Amino acid sequence: MPTLRIALAQDNPTVGDLKGNAAQIRSSARRAFDAGADLLVTGELSLCGYPVEDLALRHTFIQQCKEDLLRLAADLEAEGLGPLPVTVGYLDADGPLGEVDHPTEGSRGIRNALALVHEGKVVFRYYKHHLPNYGVFDEDRYFVAGHNLDLARIGGVDIAFTICEDMWQQGVPFEAARQAGAGLVVSSNASPYERGKADERSRLLQRRAASTECPIAYLNVVGGQDELVFDGDSRIVDTEGGLVANGSRFAEDLVVADLDLKEAGEFGDLANLSAGTPMSVTRHDLSDAPRADKGALPPVELRPTLSPHQEVWEALRTGLADYVRKNGFKSVLFGLSGGIDSAVTAVLAADALGAEQVWSVAMPSQFSSQHSLDDAADLAERTGINHTVEPVQPIVDAVLSQLALSGLALENLQARTRGVLLMAMSNQHGHLVLAPGNKSEYAVGYSTLYGDSVGGFAPIKDVPKTLIFELAKWRNEHAERNGETAPIPENIISKPPSAELRPDQKDSDSLPDYDVLDRILDLYVDGDVGRADLVERGYDPDLVERVTGLVDGAEYKRRQTAPGTKISAKSFGRDRRLPITNRFRG
Repeated sequence: MPTLRIALAQDNPTVGDLKGNAAQIRSSARRAFDAGADLLVTGELSLCGYPVEDLALRHTFIQQCKEDLLRLAADLEAEGLGPLPVTVGYLDADGPLGEVDHPTEGSRGIRNALALVHEGKVVFRYYKHHLPNYGVFDEDRYFVAGHNLDLARIGGVDIAFTICEDMWQQGVPFEAARQAGAGLVVSSNASPYERGKADERSRLLQRRAASTECPIAYLNVVGGQDELVFDGDSRIVDTEGGLVANGSRFAEDLVVADLDLKEAGEFGDLANLSAGTPMSVTRHDLSDAPRADKGALPPVELRPTLSPHQEVWEALRTGLADYVRKNGFKSVLFGLSGGIDSAVTAVLAADALGAEQVWSVAMPSQFSSQHSLDDAADLAERTGINHTVEPVQPIVDAVLSQLALSGLALENLQARTRGVLLMAMSNQHGHLVLAPGNKSEYAVGYSTLYGDSVGGFAPIKDVPKTLIFELAKWRNEHAERNGETAPIPENIISKPPSAELRPDQKDSDSLPDYDVLDRILDLYVDGDVGRADLVERGYDPDLVERVTGLVDGAEYKRRQTAPGTKISAKSFGRDRRLPITNRFRG
């Protein structure tokens, strides 16, 4: 059996940065070549980034992708890396660009493509067969599916190449790869993170390896892209689905492993494909023997798994860090109230960017407690972030001298005054303002438009309140296990949550207990369970009507909030899209 050395480039591309992404690919190719690799796999749309959204509809962008693919192939050859076959994900269109303004039936259209480059040339272009159109995915809006599977003979092994969703759907192209006698299937991915997905992927890889009767090399990109975060976790599994090698979670990595693979048979007329397989197969002959100039590979050390809370924390940290970095910001700013949400936001920001790039400000009004101010100052000292105090009461009083306000209007005035100060400081110093609201509050509208919801990014937007408390406790325990100071004062975790906009205010004055609220929200928001079904599951009818009414009535608020990292199966924004004007209550 031939032994092939497979390398997976777990890189962090940026949408639209074709030159930067090409440089990443060249760097990974150099490392893979020096490691003796027979094949390097890069991510889905690795050259242009994923998801490209409506950039796919621009002729100039498609043309640039096609030109830069050829330039990359030539550059790899010029740098002495031509003998290494490299997969490159890019945007393509077959047919004249003027004819592909929109996806079309038949052979022409915009394509989510994978090219194999070798010796300075493009050997083939594989077009993604299954186009996901659910959750955060809109690929049917842009792309036309491909119906041909490419097999490349590399080192005497026939290798099949697929893209992301092709693995998640049963049947072709994996069945076509099995029938064509593939010795290895490559799966190039940009698969967004959500809680529990890693275990699901692992089970899926086991099933696909067993049904295809060959190992699978699964490559996933890493990094944040707007609301999405990609967790890496690339894997090579054997025929039984056993883990051979894996990549880090939420960090760039190069995975290299030796695989003993089935030797390729004779090229035939593919008569072994069943008549019901809706896919043709094209074979390409690159080499009949593995590289002879590679040394022994050190024993592969499997990357450790992450605990559930560490996994979520790393997803949030990565999403925030890349949003700031990729959009050209250097520092962040937010209100540090002494409450649990801003505390978790502060520690996340310090972990993501470094404490010196994090600026917090306490903005007390007449209703702010001294213990909250003390807690905020304590957290800032523990973490080393920059912290100032800017009272808002004089500004509130100035407005009240002009307008007679009370009740909710007065509460919102305090929040909006804080929002004005934050945005003014952002304009003056160039900080990106973070909105520290959580998913529970966004769900029921427990926030003030143009007040505590102001900001360019909302790092905990998809995190329920109960999970916020769990993450705070985990982060403190993590610090203590590593001999560090717990970053979040215990008083912030133990005290009842309060917006402190009126005397003795608590969240429980306006909302059900968060343990109950989050269970209802998980069913109604994430699970699309209706009111009657919630009542059948044992929830009080009046409580159900109250909570679901708050959720439905807050849609207009959510449309105006900042983007935030997705960690759940259904986040607000790309995942969950409901009309604002909507009278259905069921």
